[in-house]
Amino acid sequence: MIKNKGLAPIVLFTYCRLTNTKETVEHLKKNSEAIDSDLIIYSDAPKNEKAVESVNKTREYIHTISGFKSIKIIERDKNMGLAKSIVDGVTSVVNQYGRVIVLEDDLSVSPFFLRYMNEGLERYEGREDIISLVGYMFPHEETLPEAFLIKGAECWGWGTWKRGWDIFSFDAQSLYDKIMKAHLTKEFDFNYSYPYLDMLKRQIDGSAGSWAVCWYASAFLDNKYTVYPNKSLVQLNDIFIRGGATHSSTSSKFFVEMSNQPLNWDLADVESECLQGRKSMEKFFNSIKSKKRRLYDLLMKVIRE
Repeated sequence: MIKNKGLAPIVLFTYCRLTNTKETVEHLKKNSEAIDSDLIIYSDAPKNEKAVESVNKTREYIHTISGFKSIKIIERDKNMGLAKSIVDGVTSVVNQYGRVIVLEDDLSVSPFFLRYMNEGLERYEGREDIISLVGYMFPHEETLPEAFLIKGAECWGWGTWKRGWDIFSFDAQSLYDKIMKAHLTKEFDFNYSYPYLDMLKRQIDGSAGSWAVCWYASAFLDNKYTVYPNKSLVQLNDIFIRGGATHSSTSSKFFVEMSNQPLNWDLADVESECLQGRKSMEKFFNSIKSKKRRLYDLLMKVIRE
């Protein structure tokens, strides 16, 4: 049974990063909507003896959190890993509430993040072509609408509805086969600027455990769109930038200054995909490639075309 509508529940996934978890929660509490929001925390179990102490310290902390309408903590008995934990948790919460806001413990948010999410979830609930909203926007210099659409889905501070999450598939092989059969590699990889298809391959062979690339592929193949803000309302915690996060390694080039003001929906353009926004993302992806990666992508582009 889906609960009555109100502010969307916030789901936070934690593991063993106490400092980062504190930072995520403290930033959330600076949102005026936090006091009226339900916070649901999933704490994954340690995967080995080395992680036991840090997981326990993180669990001790999350039991002291206050400042939300309600707080529910789910402590996993066995280590699920980030991907399975997120898929299970999001599915459970969105089926109960009908909508959800999702954060991981390597993200910090603007004081206007929850306002953006809840306004967007309410505003676009009836737009079947829109599958989600995301709070993070990649660094860019272009002048873009206040909010805009990009085909697919993202994972750094996002929200969706049950109707959106219902199309999610964790079957990387099936998603990969459909992309290849439809000859969509170029578009899927943002004009070969980012190796999303390779990420799907790694998911298939077990060398990666990314639920996010499957979320993106599911939305992409179903011709669904995500709402992006012009100015990011999410940033990556310092430990993530240093390569300390569970699910990825990255560089300081992903760091953005968060917006210090609420989004003005009157200046948004969500009628169709923002091609300029897509180009700005391609430009950013190309800018962070290593020389080796550029040569590889150029070769793949020649082969595929």
